[in-house]
Amino acid sequence: MESAGLAKKPQAEGRAASHSLSIRNLSKYYGALAAVDDVSIEVERGKFLTLLGPSGSGKTTILMSIAGFVQPSAGEILLDDRPITNLPPDKRNFGMVFQGYALFPHMSVEDNIWFPLRVRGVSRAEAAKSVTASLELVQMAHLAKRLPTQLSGGQQQRVALARALVFQPDLLLLDEPLSALDKKLRADLQWELKSLHARLGTTFIYVTHDQEEALSMSDDIIILRDGKIEQMGAPGELYERPVTRFVADFLGKSNFIRGQSTGADGNSFRVAVQDIALQQAGRVAANEAVLIALRPEKISVSRTRPSLPNAIEGRIAAFNYYGSSYHLQVETGGLGDLIVTVPAWKCEIDPAIGNSIWLGWEPDASVVVRDN
Repeated sequence: MESAGLAKKPQAEGRAASHSLSIRNLSKYYGALAAVDDVSIEVERGKFLTLLGPSGSGKTTILMSIAGFVQPSAGEILLDDRPITNLPPDKRNFGMVFQGYALFPHMSVEDNIWFPLRVRGVSRAEAAKSVTASLELVQMAHLAKRLPTQLSGGQQQRVALARALVFQPDLLLLDEPLSALDKKLRADLQWELKSLHARLGTTFIYVTHDQEEALSMSDDIIILRDGKIEQMGAPGELYERPVTRFVADFLGKSNFIRGQSTGADGNSFRVAVQDIALQQAGRVAANEAVLIALRPEKISVSRTRPSLPNAIEGRIAAFNYYGSSYHLQVETGGLGDLIVTVPAWKCEIDPAIGNSIWLGWEPDASVVVRDN
């Protein structure tokens, strides 16, 4: 995706020109309902931050508050420590990309991209280089004369992105921009967006309910639930060390095992689950009720008992084949049903319903989480 203008701006220069954002004690009430409840966020300059959560979690309300389309009930928003809470949307110099593209159907691609420059008083002659650079940035220069109705969904989204970037915004805000696209095209555009962010250095704030999308693109993720922040951090940190059951279950999938701690053993402790003894990494006081989250892909499967600290025999109750992997539902005597993900290539076991297999995992494969 080589191009001129915006695309040729050195990364270091882009980072230096990018902006930080502070959200302090933000709340938005609709009557007695708190759509956003006392949320504080610090976005470093040049970061790709994703707001992730289910429907109704407050992520879009936060984004619309940043954009200026929603007036907060309380709290403040600052750009580079400058208050902008009461600044009208057209004075914030933020680019916005919507799920529905929001292109003008009667305008050509290049006229759509020129539009934000035109409202800023930039003539077509002055804007020509910037429009061309933005088109090249998203690989759409060859379709400049077409109308949006003559483009595919992915092409329309590229035009919307070029239009949001043509005036070099202080922030780029993206509200579920890929959700209307098919799975393969969505995956392709994820790569392009991440590459674009790395080259431009603009601060991106992205909203999605798609966990894989958030994990694959973001520098940082904020997981929202019922208008509050459930957990925030780097993608790997959130996935590997979820703090609550909600995070462990929402960001990926987890098995949950309830037990009672029975004693420490160095950097691990023992957990009693009925008459089964498990080893768990970490430190917990004795005789404490614990909830353990165990990712399906961190469980090994074998025909015979594995030489692992945690091992249990089970029976395959159901399975799904996904090409690269099998997802197994395994009935166990003491731990209930466990979901296990194993590579399909040279799978060690026969994934047939009714077959007996052994499951095993290391003490640090699972984490202790707070219940919801």
